[in-house]
Amino acid sequence: MLSKKLILKKTHDFSASKKPELTVVLIHGIASDSTTYNNALAYLEGTVSLKNVRFVTFDLLGSGKSVKSDKLEYDYKEQIEALHNAILKLKLDTPLVLVGHSLGSFIVTKYADTYKKSIKKLILVSAPVYTPEDLKNPAFKAGMEAFKKAVALKNPGILKDKMFINSMAKIVENPKNYKTLAELKTRTVMIYGNEDQLIAAYNYPKLLKDNAKYISAIKTIGRHGVTRDKYNKVREVLEEVLNA
Repeated sequence: MLSKKLILKKTHDFSASKKPELTVVLIHGIASDSTTYNNALAYLEGTVSLKNVRFVTFDLLGSGKSVKSDKLEYDYKEQIEALHNAILKLKLDTPLVLVGHSLGSFIVTKYADTYKKSIKKLILVSAPVYTPEDLKNPAFKAGMEAFKKAVALKNPGILKDKMFINSMAKIVENPKNYKTLAELKTRTVMIYGNEDQLIAAYNYPKLLKDNAKYISAIKTIGRHGVTRDKYNKVREVLEEVLNA
């Protein structure tokens, strides 16, 4: 680990109001950065009903403008520490909603599990829900390898990138992820596309049953990306939070 305090680089911070009522922090997925949310932010920040919301994005460690180093492990401990320091620096005086896409959904869930009472709501977009049994299944492992190769076609050299390698091994393929979700005690809405082949949606019914008190799900159209159908649903969830 680097000797200096870990903190994520803030890349966007906007509110149409001088006195926002809610802060929303959005965390991106793997092999990406905070620009994942550019279209979503343009839509959300232009929505009159959300004029009292402050929207903030960060780049994860090893991504975009945040620190990248071979001395980092890019595991939960480091990403959570860096996210927490970044959130503290915001000096919030409003409730906080965390939005995570794909890998980011794991990180914000782990953050909420760590800092239980500090999060108003989680919104998980295209959240992979892998059970320990999935991760041991040879066919599933083959599918994960195919995913990595597909990512490498768009990002040459990424299969040698420590952030990508360790994020997959230590976070995405962490066998404790399902238990964390199943035992989570933060109100959570999962938004996912009906054609998303990366999230193991066949596990959603089981998860919703295992944690019916805290987790709900919204199925929409589309695949894995942060597309209009998904951020339209994010808007609806945020409106509910504001009106609660």
